[in-house]
Amino acid sequence: MRILVTGGAGYVGSHVVKILGEKGYEVLTYDNLSTGNRWAVLYGSLVVADLSDRGTLRGVFKDFRPDVVMHFAASIVASESVREPLKYYRNNTVNSINLLEVVQESNVDKFIFSSTAAVYGIPEKIPITEEESIKPINPYGRSKAFVERILEDISKAGHFRYVSLRYFNAAGAEPEGRIGEMHDPETHLIALILKTAKGGREGIKIFGTDYPTPDGTCIRDYIHVDDLAEAHLLALQYLLDAGESDIFNCGYGHGYSVREVVSMAWKVTGIDFVSEETGGRQGDPPALVADSSKIRQRLYWNPRYDNLEYIIRTAWEWEKRL
Repeated sequence: MRILVTGGAGYVGSHVVKILGEKGYEVLTYDNLSTGNRWAVLYGSLVVADLSDRGTLRGVFKDFRPDVVMHFAASIVASESVREPLKYYRNNTVNSINLLEVVQESNVDKFIFSSTAAVYGIPEKIPITEEESIKPINPYGRSKAFVERILEDISKAGHFRYVSLRYFNAAGAEPEGRIGEMHDPETHLIALILKTAKGGREGIKIFGTDYPTPDGTCIRDYIHVDDLAEAHLLALQYLLDAGESDIFNCGYGHGYSVREVVSMAWKVTGIDFVSEETGGRQGDPPALVADSSKIRQRLYWNPRYDNLEYIIRTAWEWEKRL
């Protein structure tokens, strides 16, 4: 079984390549290395190219002949998408169309898409089910929502099935310490906190303390990256078993506040780093928590690492290696 993984040198993609390789799948990573890293691809081969390069893309499909495509390649910084919307529509939406056209030309009929909870915008209800209205509030979320709609239309038009996995807050690292989170610039809370603890930053800012949450700070559903990788493996098996096209939330179903994350990082690292409370940011939802009952029931997903201390500890061990 041959799996083509776009963006497989990135944070989540590399963890999925790892689990695919461990399970014996033949893997090829297609990545332009703009944000990914060559050393993060632990299994299979790597083609360094952009999804805008249709010639190279067609050649890879012709030579490798994938049975399934997993699509991770994307720009992911919501704040940047507000400043540079065309970058996000080009890289996330247009390049996905390029990929899907070659997928169809090559008669590949199974596709797994790396989506995001950002498609929900500011949700009306918590926890968020997959039936929640799609109301993204930034170009990043819209660029992903467009691809989801395109996948739905392709699926209805012919013999093509897909799974879209809507990530909540991926965090943590491989326990063995070979791969982990490395973004430049870094924008994810846990990684920023640990860089602060390590001394790479002067302090961590807590944006907003008057949200309608128990301690006034934003709540997020943090999911260990290895549990997220396992969800992709289950989505793959679901499609191989002739499952119909569908969308699944990837989160644990409960969240932690910013203050709780900072407190746990103090405990894990043993370092009393500085945190500064400041005003909230426009557009930040008070809480983003997944209703994950659908993926648990339909794909039999049973996460193993639903523990904030473990998530932060694996991320800290990784950070100390950098």
